[in-house]
Amino acid sequence: MTLTFTFQPPITPTLRDDLLTLWTDVSNSGGAVGFVPPVTKDDIRPEVTRTLVQMAEHRTHLLAAHDTEGTLAATAFLTLNTHRLMTHWLWLYTVMVHPRHQGGGHGRALLAAAADAARTLDGIEAIRLTCRGGLGLERFYASCGYKEVGRVPAAIRVAPGDDRDDITMLLPLT
Repeated sequence: MTLTFTFQPPITPTLRDDLLTLWTDVSNSGGAVGFVPPVTKDDIRPEVTRTLVQMAEHRTHLLAAHDTEGTLAATAFLTLNTHRLMTHWLWLYTVMVHPRHQGGGHGRALLAAAADAARTLDGIEAIRLTCRGGLGLERFYASCGYKEVGRVPAAIRVAPGDDRDDITMLLPLT
């Protein structure tokens, strides 16, 4: 199934609801997107609201991917760096592919589209992201051109006695 990517789609009630559903479904399938399952839409809603506010303020940009049925299937958030000495790179956050679309190359396509989108923003030379260790995500990102540039051992506490590394990765765009 093909995905159609849209960078900076209009913020609508439908988009808000679709983001909430996607984020909840990805979280509950074990996706490392800021929550630990089980979660409800009510658990996710404050984070969606915060992100939509950042989008409205043009601090965060959404890359949305819809499937052939028009359902939101994948997203990535590109957040501008506000530190005046670091505005030449941005953060890539909350990279999500719905579980029913995983395994078909959509994650790789999403990352390529995110790099293309970042290149359209003035002065952006690199993308940084962090990922949770213990899931093999760093291998996936490395296969998409990202390089590990930092690691904080046991920085993410998923549950008591289950601490994971916080891994920082970088993709130069120039």
